Amino acid sequence: MKKNWFLIKLNNKYFLKAGNKAFRCQIGERGLEKAAKKLEGDKTTPIGKWYLKSLYYRPDKILRPKLKKKNVIKINRITKNCGWCDDIRSLFYNKYIKFSNLQSVYTNYEKLWRNDDAYDIIVVISHNVRPIIKNKGSAIFIHLTKNYKKTVGCVALSKKDFLILLKLIDSKTKIRIF
Repeated sequence: MKKNWFLIKLNNKYFLKAGNKAFRCQIGERGLEKAAKKLEGDKTTPIGKWYLKSLYYRPDKILRPKLKKKNVIKINRITKNCGWCDDIRSLFYNKYIKFSNLQSVYTNYEKLWRNDDAYDIIVVISHNVRPIIKNKGSAIFIHLTKNYKKTVGCVALSKKDFLILLKLIDSKTKIRIF
């Protein structure tokens, strides 16, 4: 049985529905946008059906996540020199990077090691990954929020809800944003 997570809007609030559970979440500051029209930096969350690609966590703040099934999603540790490239001029565009890998003037990237706890644990979704198209949006994550403030294009959940959702992941889990 395929397990899809659905983004729904009720009473001007967004929820991520997984099975019979619904978790409050937040989306991009400028709302939803068709994936084909999504642009880098437009602060919209891309509409579509996306696979969960990989998980990153900060080991100083989060214990290594234990998923219900092994090897369902690649789990990676975040260190102080981890980032996600959002520089449309870079060969690393929309990819995980280590700052020591940056060799020239490419300087636009999201630092994954942040002080605000938003990226203590993140799941990368499959928007703009096969193929990666420059300027079509990068660093689209499911990440944490404490106040449900609008994001710059990601889906954000409370830490408690995020950790519950992790237990529901299997190899067929997708997030449907529409």
